[in-house]
This record gives sequence, C-alpha cells and structure tokens, in this order.
Amino acid sequence: MAGPSSLLSLNTASGAYRASRDMVAEQVPTIAPDRTERPSFSDMVAKAGADTVQTIREAEAVAQNGLRGNADTQQVVLATLELETTVNTAVAVRDKLVEAYQEIMRMPV
Repeated sequence: MAGPSSLLSLNTASGAYRASRDMVAEQVPTIAPDRTERPSFSDMVAKAGADTVQTIREAEAVAQNGLRGNADTQQVVLATLELETTVNTAVAVRDKLVEAYQEIMRMPV
C-alpha cells in the first residue's frame, strides 16, 4: 500500500497537471508571424568574426597611440581590457567548436 507521502505527491502532481491543462486550454490570441528577414547562422558568425577583428585592430591602435604618448593611460587600459575580453570570448568559442567537432567524430556511423 502506498504511504501518505506518495499519495500527497500523486495528488500534487495531479493538481499541477490539471492546472497546466486548464492553462493550455485557454485560447491565446494568435499573432501574425514575423515576416522580416532574419540573418542566417553563417551571417551571424561572420559578423561576430568581423567585430572581433575590428575590436583587436582598435585596441592595437590605442596601444600604439599610448606608446607614442598620444593616448591617456586610462584609454590604453580600457582598450586592453576590451581586447582581453574579446580574445577570451574567441578562445572559449573556439574551444566549444573543437569540443563539438570531437563529439561528432566519436559518434558511431
């Protein structure tokens, strides 16, 4: 025979199921689908790569200006921190891509 705690769990689960069923049964007005053009995954990756390269170039330019004495120390530090964040993000994405590739290669054919 089931103990009181299992009956309580069953009653709780049953009540939650009924509540969710009633919520789904309520009709939500449909919204027309968005017909705007969305960028493809390859477009997003290309844009992210271009943004990364641009950030690196800007940080290098600020660092060179700092060495020449044309930029404040604060500007150089901020550009360096932004560069570090960008490089860390790029490395993390690369690591995940390599990990995904290795996982795919381990799959049986």
